[in-house]
Amino acid sequence: MASKFTELAIDCADPQGLARFWCEVLGYEVRDEEDGLVTIGSSAVPEGRDRVGPVPPTLTFARVPEGKTVKNRLHIDLNATDREQDEEVRRLLDLGAKHAEVGQTGEESWVTLADPEGNEFCVLAGRYP
Repeated sequence: MASKFTELAIDCADPQGLARFWCEVLGYEVRDEEDGLVTIGSSAVPEGRDRVGPVPPTLTFARVPEGKTVKNRLHIDLNATDREQDEEVRRLLDLGAKHAEVGQTGEESWVTLADPEGNEFCVLAGRYP
């Protein structure tokens, strides 16, 4: 059997603040919080090693002293589940995201945004879960 992708760790300056942002974006909830570390995940996914099938990964935000300095080499792609892409982009901007310039040509079908700490992510137009 292969491994499952179950968690993404994100270094940041404000774990609580970034966790709140991503909870709103993904409909997640805080699963665990300790000094300098916050883990969020879907309330619809049971915990444990024996979870079957695809599982939404948890996100863990860890406080680090250094700030983000360059474009991410790994990023999250999002698909709106109950609205069109432009409506989802507006919702995310209202939550605190910002448009991000990473060399787009203007011909892309996705919109590149950044979270409140500058981590880039994309909102896709045509791929649905």
